[in-house]
Amino acid sequence: MKHRVSTVLLALAAAAPVAYAQSGGLNETQLLGRQVFAQSCGICHLQPSLGVKTYGPMLNKAATAGNDEVMRAFIVNGTDRMPAFKYYLKPAEIDAIIAYVRTVPVPVAPAPNARK
Repeated sequence: MKHRVSTVLLALAAAAPVAYAQSGGLNETQLLGRQVFAQSCGICHLQPSLGVKTYGPMLNKAATAGNDEVMRAFIVNGTDRMPAFKYYLKPAEIDAIIAYVRTVPVPVAPAPNARK
């Protein structure tokens, strides 16, 4: 019996890093945010393939200078080029999107070419 319990505990301990890695280290709110972002925002803010421009800017943790309230205002009220989501998304979903976007790293700028 002790052997079975220790085997089960060992299996669970081994599986935990895999589950963590699959989620990208995101918590439950951030995972929801990633899902809602992909469904509601991805058409404009995710690059579909190499060389294709997006309609909106690529979003990352530096978006809106890191100000969550400004990002919330953009999502809720929209802009001239972006629809308002106040009637489409619940406040918890908007909070989750913001929590997720704050985990997206800022892309590294390409190094200038030393040879010209």
